[in-house]
Amino acid sequence: MKKYRVTLTAEERESLGTLVATGKAAAKKLIHARILLKADQADSGPAWTDQQIAEALDVSVATIERVRQRFVEQGLEPALVRKKPDKPSRERKLDGAGEARLIALACSKVPTGRVAWTLEMLADKLVELKVVDSICPETVRQALQKTRSSRG
Repeated sequence: MKKYRVTLTAEERESLGTLVATGKAAAKKLIHARILLKADQADSGPAWTDQQIAEALDVSVATIERVRQRFVEQGLEPALVRKKPDKPSRERKLDGAGEARLIALACSKVPTGRVAWTLEMLADKLVELKVVDSICPETVRQALQKTRSSRG
């Protein structure tokens, strides 16, 4: 006996069938819809085993179990779409204030003996000014590019 048993209503079955038939959605969403349709254990549902679904749709059994669980615990829409992360995988090095300091620094007078600021010099200066603990030149480049501002 499955811990998370999928039983679709006629309305849910119809909406999933329409979604799959039109094929106008993200690939992952369509696969999840197919999983739910095949796993449906209502009176008129096919009630395929997880192994049968995995072989037919070329997905892992773990994926099928996760889709089943999300459907039972959270409903139809969360089972179809990917879960948003609670927090980003990596915290931003430069917040708005840090970016403002970077732009001000990039627009400031160049150190003596230099023609222009380099990304490495800007990164080192941000650490020296204790804006950040550490930062790589690529992060500085991306922040400056995002602002679309001229450094001169």
